[in-house]
Amino acid sequence: MSAAVGPRPAGLVTPRGRRRPGLLIAGIAMAILGGLAVIWLVSASGHRVPVVMVAHDVAYGSVLTREDVTTTSVAVDPSVSVMAAGQLSAVVGQRATVNLHRGALLGRADVTSSSVVGADQVLVPLPLPAGRVPASGLSAGDRLQVVDAPAAGADPAPGVPRSFSAQVVRVGSADVNGTVVVDVVASAGDGPALATRAATGRFVIVVLPVVTP
Repeated sequence: MSAAVGPRPAGLVTPRGRRRPGLLIAGIAMAILGGLAVIWLVSASGHRVPVVMVAHDVAYGSVLTREDVTTTSVAVDPSVSVMAAGQLSAVVGQRATVNLHRGALLGRADVTSSSVVGADQVLVPLPLPAGRVPASGLSAGDRLQVVDAPAAGADPAPGVPRSFSAQVVRVGSADVNGTVVVDVVASAGDGPALATRAATGRFVIVVLPVVTP
């Protein structure tokens, strides 16, 4: 026979789980933060403005066509320079002052109605034989150092060779011999010397690192 179970003493109470104040406070904090995030998102979405966006990659110096640009609506910081969507038609026909990449917002300084060749600059075509074109290729906007080279079979002259700064405007297609003509802009003072070297072929190029704003 099993022993009879007597009545529970009046003084005993079934224990309840202990509440953790830390978890309660954390839950309240998360709820508040979530509400603030929703408010911020609603506020940000309400301040979207229509702007001009690049639809296709455009090389430095190239003329923008209608297919190269489009519009989008974004929330923009006032410190960021953008072009309003209403200026879309004015952008067409202008030249890119930098390499433009698809999806980027178009800034006022990214295009110009002037030629990429400045008043104190000249454009010089440089023919590059296949062996003097970098394996990684060249792109519009690349900064170059055009360096004097000795005649074929001759030793380099003593001292530091003369060099000229230039920037690529356009890269042509290779001909049957692999020669690529690269249009560069340089200072007007260096123009005659660069043209002479282009005619003789006694030069090599050095690609300079990209300058970050």
